[in-house]
Amino acid sequence: MAERSPVAIDYFGNSRFPRLRQIASRASFRARKRMFDRLLTSCNPKPTDKVLDIGATPDESLPESNYFERLYPFPDRVVVTSVEDASNIEQNFPGVTFVRTEGVTLPFPDRSFDIVFCSAVLEHVGDRNAQREFLREILRVGRSFFLTTPNRWFPIDFHTLLPFVHWLPEGARQSLLRRMGMDFWADTDNLNLVSRRDLYALVPTGATVNVDSLKLLGIPSNLIAIGGPAPAPR
Repeated sequence: MAERSPVAIDYFGNSRFPRLRQIASRASFRARKRMFDRLLTSCNPKPTDKVLDIGATPDESLPESNYFERLYPFPDRVVVTSVEDASNIEQNFPGVTFVRTEGVTLPFPDRSFDIVFCSAVLEHVGDRNAQREFLREILRVGRSFFLTTPNRWFPIDFHTLLPFVHWLPEGARQSLLRRMGMDFWADTDNLNLVSRRDLYALVPTGATVNVDSLKLLGIPSNLIAIGGPAPAPR
């Protein structure tokens, strides 16, 4: 009997909006390919660099799932983590190593990786304190980082596929989503979008970071944070 792949959390409404998700998925992969190209130009990874990819998914149905592993040319230097059981990634992308994690804490020594890559995870780790601790962990284990997250001020939320609802104050947004049967997205632990200002405020004092954006229809749809920890004193 063939071994079944682990079940992935449905972060993007595949079960609710399958046809719309197919269309959105093609656009999403193109956008993520542009993000990957930005990674190559900004971080200039070398074949010897050890890379940590935070936030793999067990999903095998969407082209944008685990796009970093699909595109990265040095898989044997990549360690992949997730709070989900994404162990199937080792079979799908030979060479990578999977380590399952819990919460925002990363089970690696300081400066274990030359590059930490993190795509579309920050918005799923919890409240602002959890997000701040998550970024602190990224800076602890990596010598540099490349992080992407959806921009809260883009008119459509890519998870619910609803316009403008995510611009409401938290209480009103959560109440409306629950009335619409979207209890999962009403929970801050599952979805907590950030703006450019929020992202700068979350970065620990002393770290070096630059926040850029990727645009869709001329509007910043995704934020890209590139940086690293503060230089060690001489």
